[in-house]
This record gives sequence, structure tokens and C-alpha cells, in this order.
Amino acid sequence: MTMLQQTMQIAPQSVRSSRAWRKLKANKSAVVGLVIIAFFVTLAVVAPLLPIADPMATSWSAIRKAPSAAHWLGTDDIGRDILSRMIWGARASLMAGVFSVGIAVAIGVPLGLISGYFGGWIDMIISRVTEAFLAMPFLIMAIALAAFLGPSLFNAMIAIGLSAMPLFVRLTRGQVLSVKTEDYVEGARSIGLGHYQIITRYILPNVFSPLLVQASLTIATAIIAEASLSFLGLGQQPPAPSWGSMLNVAKNFLSQAPWMAMWPGAAIFLVVIGFNLLGDGLRDALDPREA
Repeated sequence: MTMLQQTMQIAPQSVRSSRAWRKLKANKSAVVGLVIIAFFVTLAVVAPLLPIADPMATSWSAIRKAPSAAHWLGTDDIGRDILSRMIWGARASLMAGVFSVGIAVAIGVPLGLISGYFGGWIDMIISRVTEAFLAMPFLIMAIALAAFLGPSLFNAMIAIGLSAMPLFVRLTRGQVLSVKTEDYVEGARSIGLGHYQIITRYILPNVFSPLLVQASLTIATAIIAEASLSFLGLGQQPPAPSWGSMLNVAKNFLSQAPWMAMWPGAAIFLVVIGFNLLGDGLRDALDPREA
């Protein structure tokens, strides 16, 4: 009977996945978010193949030119094409968002699993350290870590990932505490399965959905954080393009060349909206209480 219950618990996973996908496709705002994300990801991937100008090539005869047929989005303060810098900047911003959240998940989820599953003094130590990290504002902590590690895109991703890590520790721990008392987990213990097997086969798959939703929402936050760090000179370093560094330059020419700030600002806005819409759609699609 115990094995039958476990089989029944695992078998509906594919059914739930299919139902979640149908619900996600039916959610118009989530589809819009997915289309926005797919558009920018495609631009970032095919950037080397596009017939656009060199994003770092300067032209002293085209300084701060308004959008035209030659430069669709205009040029910046040293004559670089804004369209090409926007497209190449998408690579830095999206990579920073995905990799920083990957760092946060890779560190935070195992710590949360260990803390919630074993409890006791292990839980106490991890929880107290997590609370100490959560007591510091996310962006302030990211700025401090980036300043300590040194200005570069790689260090900015590490700083953002470490700053976002406590969110995943707390979320994972809370989910594990509610799942580990379920009957199928108790059944796995009764047949002699080890801790590693119970965690990987029965607990982790059942806490994956909220973690996926949190990750999609945190990517949006990480993209804003990377733009903020680049704006402060702690992220992507010139002359390499980044939306944040483009805004840093554009702030000095808001009255003479507003398009320099308009396009990178719009790109950040759209990508963040896309990930937020997708995250909301995933939350609704993966919620078992929703029909």
C-alpha cells in the first residue's frame, strides 16, 4: 500500500505539467510576457549575425545625432550607434539576470533544503545567518559586495546572486517544512530510504513550483540591480555596452539628446515587465488550488 501511494503521488506529475502549460497558454498577460522575453533573448543570441554597426565604433561626425535612416535609434555622445549598443547590451543584462539568479538558486536551495529537512541546530544556524542577510536591503548589499569585489560584470553577477540568495533559502525552508510531514514522505522513510533519496525524489520535486516562480520574478529584480550597478560604474565596464552604463552616460545629455536615455530605459522597463508577467502567470498556472 505504501508503494502504491508513492506511485500515485509521482504519476500525476506529467498530468500536472500538462495542465499547468495549458493554463499558462490561456493566460494572455503571461503570453505577452513570454513574447517580450523571447524577443529580447533572440536579439541577444543573434546579435553577432545581425547587419548592424559595431557597438564600440565611434564617429566624431555623428555625435548625438537624432534617430534617422542611418541610425534608427540615434547616436550617443561619441557617435556610437545606439541600436547596436542596445542589442549587444541585452546580452549583458539578460546574462546578468539569469546567471545571478542561478548563483542564488545554486546556493540558496540546498541550504534551504538542509535547514528545513534536518532542523535542530543546523536549522538555527542557517536561519539566523539568513535573517542577518535579509536585514540588509537587497540593492545596498549588492552595491557593497560589488564595490568589495571590484567593478566588472562577472563580479556584479556574483554580488547580485549572493544578495538574492537569502530569499531562496527562506522560501525553500518554508516549503520543505510543509512538505516533509506529508504521508508520502513518511512512507518513504518507513521503507528505509536515505535522506538524500527522500530529499531528491520526494521533497525537491514538490517544492520546485514556487521556486520556479520566485526565480522568474527575481530575474527581473536582478536585471534592475545590474543596470543600477552599471549606472554606478560597478557593473559592465566601458566601452562594452550595457543598458545601465548607457543610462549613466545619457544622464548628462537629457536635454540635448533625450533618445540616449529613452531607449535603454524602455528596454529595461519592457524586460522587467516581461519577467513579472511571466512570473505571475507561472504562479497562477502552478497553483494546485486553481482549477
